[in-house]
Amino acid sequence: MKQLKKSIFIPAMLLVYLIVMAFMGRDILKEGEILEYFGIILVSLLCIVGLYYTLRAQERARARRQEEIKKKEQADNTSPEEKPTEKESEK
Repeated sequence: MKQLKKSIFIPAMLLVYLIVMAFMGRDILKEGEILEYFGIILVSLLCIVGLYYTLRAQERARARRQEEIKKKEQADNTSPEEKPTEKESEK
């Protein structure tokens, strides 16, 4: 089973939470506080979108670092560096 990325899972859960809270808070809408109701939803959506892009950037940076480490390890294994032998290092 493929594991969900953190950049997808966390914002999706927050979006579900926001939908539930918006449904539960519809009484505010009935009281006439339209600006407050939709303002809170809009700010929450902006935070969720910002979180998504932040997590995605972190995942990409982590993947790049892992890729560089693998390339470095492969380069070290395929072309051995000229390391002094024990006899040369004793001199």
